[in-house]
Amino acid sequence: MQQETALAILKSGRNVFLTGSAGTGKTYVLNKYISYLKDRKIPVAVTASTGIAATHMNGQTIHSWCGMGVKDNIHQLDLRKLAEKKYIQKNVVNAKVLIIDEVSMLHKNQLQMVDEILTYIKGSFESFGGIQIVLSGDFFQLPPVTKNEETNRDKFAFMSKSWVDARLTVCYLTEQFRQTDNDLNVILNEIRRNEVSQSSKSILDEAVYNKFREEPTRLYSHNFDVDRINNQEIETLAGEGEVFVAATKGNQGLKDMLQKSVLAPETLVLKENARVMFVKNNYDKGYMNGTLGTIVGFSSETGYPLVRITDKREIEAEPEVWSVDDESGKTLASFSQIPLRLAWAITVHKSQGMTLDAAEIDLTKTFETGQGYVALSRLKHIDGLRLLGYNDVALEVDGLALKADKRFQELSSHAESTLGDSDWSKQHVAFIKHCGGLTDLKEIKKHKKLKEAKKKKILTQDQTKALFEEGKNIAEIADERGLTTGTIVSHLVTLKLNGVILDYERLKPELTGIEEMETALLSLKEKNNPEFFLENGVVKSKILFDELKGKYSYEKINLFKLFQ
Repeated sequence: MQQETALAILKSGRNVFLTGSAGTGKTYVLNKYISYLKDRKIPVAVTASTGIAATHMNGQTIHSWCGMGVKDNIHQLDLRKLAEKKYIQKNVVNAKVLIIDEVSMLHKNQLQMVDEILTYIKGSFESFGGIQIVLSGDFFQLPPVTKNEETNRDKFAFMSKSWVDARLTVCYLTEQFRQTDNDLNVILNEIRRNEVSQSSKSILDEAVYNKFREEPTRLYSHNFDVDRINNQEIETLAGEGEVFVAATKGNQGLKDMLQKSVLAPETLVLKENARVMFVKNNYDKGYMNGTLGTIVGFSSETGYPLVRITDKREIEAEPEVWSVDDESGKTLASFSQIPLRLAWAITVHKSQGMTLDAAEIDLTKTFETGQGYVALSRLKHIDGLRLLGYNDVALEVDGLALKADKRFQELSSHAESTLGDSDWSKQHVAFIKHCGGLTDLKEIKKHKKLKEAKKKKILTQDQTKALFEEGKNIAEIADERGLTTGTIVSHLVTLKLNGVILDYERLKPELTGIEEMETALLSLKEKNNPEFFLENGVVKSKILFDELKGKYSYEKINLFKLFQ
């Protein structure tokens, strides 16, 4: 099925299972549908089975959204308690559409609990309380993680009664957007059929000899191997590491979820020549989740890391914000950090959702069906693969998932053939009216413009300027914006360098070591080296940092520069 057809079916209000192989654009279709709903003022809950997947969607885990947490089952008393919680009541009552991404990793009991919570709180006997349910995922990828010894038959969400009761229309996407290389595409499709040919195995065996200009990220099945390699590699690099600590804000439970699931660590230690990977999409700055690079230094003005990526471009990695938003767009919790992680190695599990140009993959310790498929499908072409080895499990898929996938393809073909001649426009309007959304084109455009105006980012320095002019101090501004105090100070330095006049003097009590810094600055001026200073005569932060032998942080040094 093409993306356009799947989107048309989603807009009709039918319950949908959106699936397809890795790289067919499931997340793209979901994001298009989410935008469509928000433009029409239809409340949509965006969730996922795991924190990592949820952060990719700017949503939250289904566990926190509906309040089921890590329970294995739910009782009447639990339901009554959940219904008394205001935020759960608000989540469930307001939602007209519920999206659950990466449903392959959601246990069937958990899907059942979501159904029970929605029907109870909404007071409805209809499946999932009568709202549109959209499930997305690929059951050839990683299955639910459980403490007990269970077969996938006991775990897979499609084995639950709630899945059957939802009467899902299956939309199986078929157009491939990631893999442009025919050999890799053939291998992945053979794995999905559980029929890996000898020819494909030979291609994989030969991939051990692939060479790259720069060493690629290494993918392993176990955290132990990844942590060992990253720790060993950064220890071999000279010098003290630069430390970047994340700033968090908002609901404690959601902050905890973000800290566990955002791929950027809470405390990030970097050194020059460290191998790193961007872990967020920022197309304007030229990187995406999975872009590799090397630390080539730290900005003399902000102290932020400078990353040279594989195409030789140099990017200053400024803090990014991960957030959990409600259906109206209000931020409930945020996590701000430099969007990097050490990338000499990474686990297969954490690689889900990434696109890698090259990777060295070790599948010799694969312990779960789906791991090999997930690892290989991160790549665009076979030339980007160096495969150190694989065991039998790496090229296997679960037998039940295989049978289900064949049935999903059949159901998708049936849906496409029977719904092909549908009058979509009437169905789309009917569903919008059912949800209480906007149908008038002028109203939709007006709301869209208002929404875009709210979302339109004022220059980040200007936001800091406005709060500073309100009389807030650095710590208060950082807390309100969900950024680090160092970032706020760097904003103020940028404003001053751009000629913005503010009452910087009131920050002097926050600075210690002024006399020592002034002495160091005088010493630098006496050396009369123009490379120590910017064109406007302001000392470069790194030069002063080195002159003071690292005694004061970049934040303190930047604060000092406000009074030069």
